[in-house]
Amino acid sequence: MIEKKIYIRDLKAGIVFDDVFALTQAQLNQAKNGPYWQLTLQDRTGSLGAKIWSPLSQNYEGLTAEQFVRIQGRISTFKDQLQATITTLAVLDPVAEAIDRSQFLPSSAVPPEDLLSSIETILHQEILYPDWRKLYKKILGTPAIRQALLTAPGGKSIHHAYCGGLLEHTLGVVNICRSMSDLYPQLDREMLLIAATFHDLGKAFELTHGISREYTSPGKLLGHIQMGLEVIEPFLQKSKLEPGLILHFKHIILSHHGQYDYGSPKLPMTTEAMVLHMADNLDAKINTMTQALHDTETESWSGFQRSLQRDLFQPQRTPKPTISKIHPAKKEDQCSLPLKV
Repeated sequence: MIEKKIYIRDLKAGIVFDDVFALTQAQLNQAKNGPYWQLTLQDRTGSLGAKIWSPLSQNYEGLTAEQFVRIQGRISTFKDQLQATITTLAVLDPVAEAIDRSQFLPSSAVPPEDLLSSIETILHQEILYPDWRKLYKKILGTPAIRQALLTAPGGKSIHHAYCGGLLEHTLGVVNICRSMSDLYPQLDREMLLIAATFHDLGKAFELTHGISREYTSPGKLLGHIQMGLEVIEPFLQKSKLEPGLILHFKHIILSHHGQYDYGSPKLPMTTEAMVLHMADNLDAKINTMTQALHDTETESWSGFQRSLQRDLFQPQRTPKPTISKIHPAKKEDQCSLPLKV
């Protein structure tokens, strides 16, 4: 069995390395001095761009995503991003080499089974309307849907792009919507939580769940919003939900991207639809920024983030007080009822 010695998160400019990686992208391009390979390497800690320049590139044919390769190379920086220049490459047989795929598949910090259990616990506590309860239990209790959710990424590359990422994102959106319902009691709390749970269900079928996370044919042709509604529609038809509730639920799903420019078929036209759109966007953006700042080599700046069209800054944090510095409020500082006069 091959054991990795160094992971992508440990690579820094100037390091010469020799180790095994998975390919998530392999494209042969043409430069002025000849053809070159543009590769994306991956292990469980992240991904890294790599190149094989001409004339060495002409020694390799048929490189494709999902292959495992042993690579020697050097790490450098280009436009504030790390990249690898490859000097030797050998394609490996994962069966013969007994490669442990878990070393190459990024996953959520919390096991997907625990994430799904947390979502179900919240729904059990919050969803009281019998027909909503029946709906979510039947959907989440369907083996094919449940298994797809447990292994699905939340996206191809921008946010939550790892195994369990979809459930991590869903739990984040559910928690935001629950808090927003506390802050704004006029919201239809149960509608909002049901919609938050299933707003991205189509992503479980839009992307493959392997190393490269490629779009499926339905994913390319329809997109996850349409696919999610198609998965849910048979359950809605068999439910006893009032037509008005079904109509509102579908609208929230259809409009959760918020803007036509972001691929939303409709704009949010109810308060709940607007809240879900904001919650979805907030959780995605925080994950994107957290990942970018975690991966940065510098102390303060992430480098330019294409998806956000900006550099990100890591500010100084307010020091957390030690227990010894925390004192109860003085008697004269405590609130008291006004005296009667």
